[in-house]
Amino acid sequence: MREAAESPADSGTAVRAEVAAWLEAMWNPDLPLIEWRHRLLAARWASPSWPTEWHGRDLPSWADEVVAEEIGRVGAVGVPLGVGMGLAAPTVLAHGSDHVKQLLLGRILTGEDSWCQLFSEPGSGSDLAGLTTTARLDGDEWVVNGQKLWSTSAHHAERGLLLARTDWNVPKHRGITCFALPMHQHGVEARPLRQMNGHSSFNEVFLTDARIPVDDVIGAPGQGWRVALTTLSHERRYATARPAKPDPTDGKTVAEAAAEAEEYLRTYEWYPQRAGRADLVIEVARNVDRADDPVVRQRIAALVAMQRTQQWTARRAQTMRALGRQPGAEGSIGKLGASHVARMAAEVHSLLAGAEAMLVGPDAMLRGIIGEILISVPAQSIAGGTDEIQRNILGEQMLGLPREPSTDRDVPFREIRGR
Repeated sequence: MREAAESPADSGTAVRAEVAAWLEAMWNPDLPLIEWRHRLLAARWASPSWPTEWHGRDLPSWADEVVAEEIGRVGAVGVPLGVGMGLAAPTVLAHGSDHVKQLLLGRILTGEDSWCQLFSEPGSGSDLAGLTTTARLDGDEWVVNGQKLWSTSAHHAERGLLLARTDWNVPKHRGITCFALPMHQHGVEARPLRQMNGHSSFNEVFLTDARIPVDDVIGAPGQGWRVALTTLSHERRYATARPAKPDPTDGKTVAEAAAEAEEYLRTYEWYPQRAGRADLVIEVARNVDRADDPVVRQRIAALVAMQRTQQWTARRAQTMRALGRQPGAEGSIGKLGASHVARMAAEVHSLLAGAEAMLVGPDAMLRGIIGEILISVPAQSIAGGTDEIQRNILGEQMLGLPREPSTDRDVPFREIRGR
């Protein structure tokens, strides 16, 4: 009689027991952070769902969460926050050559390399494939010239996930290449941008004869659009995520990790306001003595209903990832839903606060948070792909509607007028 196959629950218990035993033997809170992460890397616990040849254990996706729970339970820390783990790593795993994987993945897991994303340009935001930053081959290096925009953390990143045009004689989607750009070099200049809400989270990046080793291409030359679609599918989830930083406790490792996370999260301190702060509407209604107003109660109920629906959609996407499935159109549903929640929340805050919603500063309602919400919420419908782009994705990929009409899809890029 054949022995019954091990169930997922049994597998999870076994993984939990194994990593718990390893942590009991190896966790030392007085290690430097980099040394601790190298221990995780060597033991293949940093990202156990990755392939064994690339620092993982070939376990199902749920193992990452199980291991993270055990790491947190003993007060240890895991992999770093940021674009490296969120966007660069899954893109490199899906498309990178063995050389690129060997070069990049380990340093992402240890935090030795932080990353930024260099996709959007002043003239190509939603029409990303219309980018004009160029890369030409010069011996054993690519030489890059152009400008990128809305690049978070570009001012201190070690690497940039870069899209550049390498062939102007083919249609726009087929002449793009994806690179791992070394950021700390002559020819790369990041300038912070000041936003209307007073924060400065993004940069414009000027590339002037910047150089990339010939083999540091992610995917094949000319296949960058296919690579970019992988990145963008992860970005829709990443753009709505709220990463957490380690709890402050005694020990050198956690202290260094907390400082690292605080520096990273400082960029995103206004993101709760961008999401609309639906959690504050009941407090505001009580503060202005309108909690019993039937119109106000109806608007709040509609907002809460939309928020709950959005949370269920997010959980469905999490379940898909736990099953090991690649991000799909449900990321666009979640992104679009987050935009709806943010706008509804801003409307309710405006209804409740009235003219006071225009005030900012410590003397304003909720210390100016309402005013910051109203001028931050528009970003929710833009970051990570505009609402219009998400609707196109859903219409074409989920509803089977015809592609949006285009007059430049099959034209060599250099012949496109008005670009």
